[in-house]
Amino acid sequence: MYLLGEHPPYIDNLIESLQALPAQMLEGLKPAGEAIEISGADNFYQDYPSDRLYLVEEGIVHTEIEGRALFYLQDGDLIGLRQGLGLPPCTYAIRQFARLIPYNRQALFKHVHQNEKHQEMFTRYILGQSALLADSLARSSQLRSHPATGFMHVKKGGSIIQEGDDADHVFIIMNGHAEAFVKGLKVGDVHKDEVFGAMAVFTNEKRSASVIASEDSTVMTVPKDQFVDLMQTHPRICSTLVENMARTIISLNQKLLDKENA
Repeated sequence: MYLLGEHPPYIDNLIESLQALPAQMLEGLKPAGEAIEISGADNFYQDYPSDRLYLVEEGIVHTEIEGRALFYLQDGDLIGLRQGLGLPPCTYAIRQFARLIPYNRQALFKHVHQNEKHQEMFTRYILGQSALLADSLARSSQLRSHPATGFMHVKKGGSIIQEGDDADHVFIIMNGHAEAFVKGLKVGDVHKDEVFGAMAVFTNEKRSASVIASEDSTVMTVPKDQFVDLMQTHPRICSTLVENMARTIISLNQKLLDKENA
């Protein structure tokens, strides 16, 4: 993915990290046919099957959202993931030459869901792209509002989540590190690429812990409704996240008991 217009260095770093994920997710999955070579298309999915996702092997695919050109996809990107996520649809256009590898949509999702690591990659990829687009839309509209724009930058000692607050976002640390506290007592660490803040979103309860940056950090923020759409569309990923959170809660409870008994 390449975003049009000016953007800060952390955007380039995120794009680079996301770019490598599709090929890793698709490893071992057989394509749905031979690669297709296209010299031009104004609206790609009007001419090609909508039950396919396409890996860009070569070339550039231009995209528009609600009539606005915001970014293009390039080697390593997947075309067609946004359908069914409650997001504004993309129109894909190919101005010159592109070579695309087709994959059956359902077969790809099944392949991803069979492997926990692939599920984590998929979650990072789709949430990362959504955050990039939200950030790009905000910049193009000259909006400067808080986490809904896709990213927040927190200085060491700054609060990412405050215990008792409403849960309206899910978070991923892109760079940096944070620590979780319950009633002032440290109960765990939050590392790079870890999804956090999702439990309160699932349960519709107040935040049960505070998360404080232990070093300067860049944090991806995903609005609650967007995250819920993803989980409803891909329930297997939701199940894996809940299992991971359950293990984390058991571990944190044990730490609290150990400290109380010390």
